[in-house]
Amino acid sequence: MAQSAKPISSPVPDVWYPTLAFFMLVIGLVITASFFIYEATSSRKNRSLAKELITGAVASVFLGFGSLFLLLSSGIYV
Repeated sequence: MAQSAKPISSPVPDVWYPTLAFFMLVIGLVITASFFIYEATSSRKNRSLAKELITGAVASVFLGFGSLFLLLSSGIYV
């Protein structure tokens, strides 16, 4: 009838949270910096919308997951 429930556990070990937070935030900030440099140094005629969207999306993913792991490593479980 009633099976014993297994506790929910993270697929990533807790000790990796600070390291993942640091590296993902650094990678996200580097990609964001490259995006701003690209926007500042290229003329309007030479810009590529696809490159802007891809760079923005990749930076957003890294910054988002980096922020998530930063919150998890500081004890705020979301």
